[in-house]
Amino acid sequence: MLENTIAAIGPLDESAMTAARQLQARLTKPAGSLGALEELSVRLAGLAGSCPPPVPDRAAVAIFAGDHGVHAQRVSPWPQEVTGQMVANFLAGGAVVNAFARQAGASVTVIDVGVAAPLPVADVAGPDGAGTLHGAPEPAVPRLVSTPIRAGTRDMTVTAAMTRQEARTAVEVGIANAGKLVDAGAGILLTGDMGIANTTPAAALIAAFTGVDAAEATGRGTGVDDPTYQHKIEVVRAALRRHTPDPADPLGVLAAVGGLEHAALTGFVLGAAARRVPVLLDGVIAVSAALAAAAFAPDSVAAMVAGHRSAEPGATVALRRLGLTPLIDLGLRLGEGTGALLALPVVTGAVRVLHEVATFDSAGVAEK
Repeated sequence: MLENTIAAIGPLDESAMTAARQLQARLTKPAGSLGALEELSVRLAGLAGSCPPPVPDRAAVAIFAGDHGVHAQRVSPWPQEVTGQMVANFLAGGAVVNAFARQAGASVTVIDVGVAAPLPVADVAGPDGAGTLHGAPEPAVPRLVSTPIRAGTRDMTVTAAMTRQEARTAVEVGIANAGKLVDAGAGILLTGDMGIANTTPAAALIAAFTGVDAAEATGRGTGVDDPTYQHKIEVVRAALRRHTPDPADPLGVLAAVGGLEHAALTGFVLGAAARRVPVLLDGVIAVSAALAAAAFAPDSVAAMVAGHRSAEPGATVALRRLGLTPLIDLGLRLGEGTGALLALPVVTGAVRVLHEVATFDSAGVAEK
């Protein structure tokens, strides 16, 4: 599945992008007056291979959840049990992501790829690694797909977080769930994540793929104090020293210092790119996975839209490497998919302009 997905990812359609730029120039507004939205609409036309591109009005958030062996290094003040408890909160509709998803009319699917605690009864995984989705995703009904690969990763400061096969399985779970959501009618995919201590492997992934020092890639996560923050940086450094991950081997990097949800999000991004559907990235966990996706398939960046700039410093490092400019910057660091959901109307608006705004000729408006 992974190799076939990578082979299906291609560059943007230049003819569709040219048509979108020409259309933007004829719309009843000063040229360039919509700023970054104009180029975003052009890029989405290139992704879809049509001008105008489809309006992304069926949004689906996928929250990949897993636990982390590096939690034993006391990099987070939160107990590991919170991962499973927050999954239950997502399913009950009581988390911030649920409130924002209801506002945006987006569906929420939680995919368990490695939560240590037992979870409620879920849609069972099919032979392709994705849970069964019955019909189009419904915004009001969060669902759980159970595809546990192992009960959390191993401690990456002691050994590899995953075997290569475990990492591959997680990536393919992400690919399969992206395909399921698109087949069920989603026109845009949004990344979500849940995993106590998951900003530590995210920092390690960002440092491995960009070459920056651990201090530049590591943030405070859920809000650790100064001594814990310095300890967290040293934990990331220790993991990188132990494994010396090779950025040219993205599966090896994910296995050595990643998380199950990071690997699944990598596949989710690749799956979206292969289906030529935009994927709206959330925060630091998502962009660390996006780096891995770009290492597998550089053209996958064409499908990525940076929803927001996370307060985690590693997110800015990763976005810079990917060449992506975030749509909003509100100092968020929650995860779950919340920043991506807040940015969703911006993406939709960029496309609606191409569909609904009159041209100078059709409106009878004089040009400059």
